[in-house]
Amino acid sequence: MPVKAYNPTSAGRRKSSVVDYSRLTKKPKSPKSLTRSKKRSGGRNAQGKISVRHIGGGSRKKVRTIDHSRLDRLDIPARVKSLEYDPRRSAFLAFIAYSDGARRFVLAPSKTRVGDRFIASEKKVELNPGNRSMLKNFPAGTQIHDIELLPGKGGQLARSAGAYATVMAIEERYATLKLQSGENRKILATCMASVGQLSNVDHANERIGKAGRKRNMGVRPSVRGKAMNPVDHPHGGGEGRNPIGLTHPKTPWGKHALGVRTRRKHKPSDKFIVQRRKERR
Repeated sequence: MPVKAYNPTSAGRRKSSVVDYSRLTKKPKSPKSLTRSKKRSGGRNAQGKISVRHIGGGSRKKVRTIDHSRLDRLDIPARVKSLEYDPRRSAFLAFIAYSDGARRFVLAPSKTRVGDRFIASEKKVELNPGNRSMLKNFPAGTQIHDIELLPGKGGQLARSAGAYATVMAIEERYATLKLQSGENRKILATCMASVGQLSNVDHANERIGKAGRKRNMGVRPSVRGKAMNPVDHPHGGGEGRNPIGLTHPKTPWGKHALGVRTRRKHKPSDKFIVQRRKERR
């Protein structure tokens, strides 16, 4: 969907843009049984202490129950009844109705329209966006999303707006996938995945425009370390504007902040990674 820019009627409007939602169903009739409320943490743990900073506030959002596996509806055709916006994720949702009467939310692939047909099967399926099958049934070069890491667990990879992975090869028990990060990874060929790239591809081109819009998303302000005193941050202090004065940028607790690997060493899944993701430069 294209990005819609506004006339510069104010300072916030001048730089803001939104995704055009004209293709979504205007008055969806999805059942309320597929939505629920969720309590917010505000970034605090069970002791009430802040464990994740810059979280708080935001508008109220309902959680949609999404079927990431479709294992209980194999070989049953479904039709897309509506395309809907989900306030808790960047990709859009497709509300589908199965021929046996069941109704579910699934992640909507790009260019999906109301009336399209989806089907999930352990056998080979047509390579139409939204169809779901095992990795071993996809030829090399197929774009897929909502990929399982363990058979039957439900999709865990490539679930955000515009995301997809590419099937590189099928060898014995494993399928080799290339992720958008540049990582090549082996996954069991019996895991399920859906065909196509996810919807809302232009989400990355959207501009927030003003601070208030970010607060509505539940993100609290972040203060620069250089603007603090030395007692509050390693970057703080000095007369006027100064560089950080350190060999490496640091967190408020003195640990390196940039270029540090966060993946645990000797992780059991290391053996499935054929090529690491692209390094930032």
